[in-house]
Amino acid sequence: MKILIVNGPNLNLLGVREPSIYGSSSFDTYLTQLRSRYPDIDIEYYQSNVEGELINKMQEAGFTADGIILNAGAYTHTSIALHDCIRSLKSPVVEVHISNVHNREEFRHHSMISAACKGVICGFGLDSYRLAIEALKQ
Repeated sequence: MKILIVNGPNLNLLGVREPSIYGSSSFDTYLTQLRSRYPDIDIEYYQSNVEGELINKMQEAGFTADGIILNAGAYTHTSIALHDCIRSLKSPVVEVHISNVHNREEFRHHSMISAACKGVICGFGLDSYRLAIEALKQ
């Protein structure tokens, strides 16, 4: 099984950025734990602060990967382009958020990409990614 994890803008700052919301662990540290927990799954990781680069990566993997886990960051709330990309892919996409976006600012309550995704997981910290892997394994 092959899964691509895609993180959007500012998620390269995990462990540093607002630890009260996003925790104090870097994604690289967490990724090592995920790969150890799922040695039978090829977990590829990609992060970019640029919307078009996220789309390019998802299109590159989206016809061969068994699933994509996408934390689009702030693009979640603004990107019709990501929505259209997700709809065009063969691979199922699970939308993930570290924080519970519904407990945050009003503008974070609406996702432009949810309707194109297989499902949405939010509010479980970095464990949201593990939950998405479990969903894709099903």
